[in-house]
Amino acid sequence: MRLRSAVPSALSVVALALTGTAVSATTGTAAARVVPRPGVCPEKALDVRAAPGGQRNAVRISISNQGGAACAVDRIPTVTFRGLDGSAEAVPPTGSGPYVLAPGERAYAALRTADPATAEGHVVGSLSVAADPSHLGVTFRAATVGMPAGIHVWVPVTTLWQESRAAADRALSDALG
Repeated sequence: MRLRSAVPSALSVVALALTGTAVSATTGTAAARVVPRPGVCPEKALDVRAAPGGQRNAVRISISNQGGAACAVDRIPTVTFRGLDGSAEAVPPTGSGPYVLAPGERAYAALRTADPATAEGHVVGSLSVAADPSHLGVTFRAATVGMPAGIHVWVPVTTLWQESRAAADRALSDALG
């Protein structure tokens, strides 16, 4: 089973959190403009959900910023599986980066695990979703995500956060062709 490591994502987020600002220069001037970036969303300010994805081996994930200010999560959801190392790979393959959520805003992602008929991989009883690698995440039992016989894991993939459930479903479908 191949899983993506959450370490590079966590390091990027820590660097973003430590700097807290981005500097941009205007061509032809010596002055730099400091643009504040929102900090990482506090985990307690996020509503994280996971539900069946419409296919036997798909899960729909969503997060909502329940806080009073804009904040950032990693653009790649961190999805891990009970008892296994690593996390689902992003499709398309990309690096870590911020995804800003306004107060009350919801973002969506889609996850694909192995087809239950496959003999490869592992079967686990739950998965955990974190909106940011620095968060512990929320654990969902297999039955909650529509897989009562267990979650079959073999090269799991997840989309980046999207603005709508339909966009997340399309992103997964497009990535898997």
